[in-house]
Amino acid sequence: MPDFYQLARPLLFRIDPERAHAMTIKAMKTGMMPGCAAVQDPSLEQTIWGLRFPNPAGMAAGFDKNAEVIGPLFDLGFGFVEAGTVTPKPQHGNPKPRLFRNPEHEAVINRMGFSGIGMNAFKANMEQFLGRKQRPKGVIGINIGMNKSQSDPAKDYGILIRMLGPMADYLAINISSPNTPGLRDLQEKVPLAELLGALMEERKKSCGAHPPPLLVKLSPDINENQQEEIAATVMDAQIDGIILTNTTISRPDYLPDDFAIEQGGLSGAPLRDASTQVIRNFYKLTEGKIPIIGVGGISSGRDAYDKIRAGASLVQLYSSLVFKGPTVAYSINSELAALLKADGYTNITQAIGADTGH
Repeated sequence: MPDFYQLARPLLFRIDPERAHAMTIKAMKTGMMPGCAAVQDPSLEQTIWGLRFPNPAGMAAGFDKNAEVIGPLFDLGFGFVEAGTVTPKPQHGNPKPRLFRNPEHEAVINRMGFSGIGMNAFKANMEQFLGRKQRPKGVIGINIGMNKSQSDPAKDYGILIRMLGPMADYLAINISSPNTPGLRDLQEKVPLAELLGALMEERKKSCGAHPPPLLVKLSPDINENQQEEIAATVMDAQIDGIILTNTTISRPDYLPDDFAIEQGGLSGAPLRDASTQVIRNFYKLTEGKIPIIGVGGISSGRDAYDKIRAGASLVQLYSSLVFKGPTVAYSINSELAALLKADGYTNITQAIGADTGH
């Protein structure tokens, strides 16, 4: 399969990125994309939030915005899948073109703007998947966001928790996309404390005896003072986990001008080191007490291992699926298992935060 994908890649990359993505989703829905065996290795298994993760490599939010291909993603060997970002009302997002790739540097810029079918249709897709007789082995997260027109964010996040919380293994609050005006302001100390307090209360009221863990997804562009404030706030709110990081508005000098000039969030390889540093900082600031999902520029087992040693318990990818192809989760998990063994670890949990001194 790797050879096939590398042969097909030049042709795929001639197609507009958003159209190519839609074609990929359609191929997965219709069973035209071959699966890839998951890596079965006890060293990669762990239990977090009472959930059993068969391996630490997850599909990040943004790929399966509408919960259409959760099953086929598990068939590619991912240990968990995060669907969304979903908003209460359907919205078209920003004008096209709004998705750009740079193969030379394995980079992607998007300014999608939470485009999607809305929570009612999303919920129907989730019900269809969960109604299958044999559910694939793996954990399902739902990434929730606010509509562009909403002036009271807690209302949108609250209704999404009520509607979708009971269906999710975990919920991720997206307050860090650079493509919705004002969204990142929610990362400021006072708005964040108010929002998290309201959402924790909503979860308690509406999700029954076994509420899903609530995670918050943050930006790589917050400075160290902001990181300290946010770490204290999420600990006070007793948030279950942190996803680090979303896309960045920064642009490394080496990116070509015609690509770098595009507005939106940058992801892929150029984000790798910045996201790893933010993970390291938050692991120290939270004293390793809050599980972290590391995301940003992961395309190999070594990339994943670096984030784990910096403090991540789990990792996610998206851009590397575009550049490496459908065997990327298998490759990452295989290499990661070998790296753990080489360092004398019998389980991934022993390596978490190993480079931080904690």
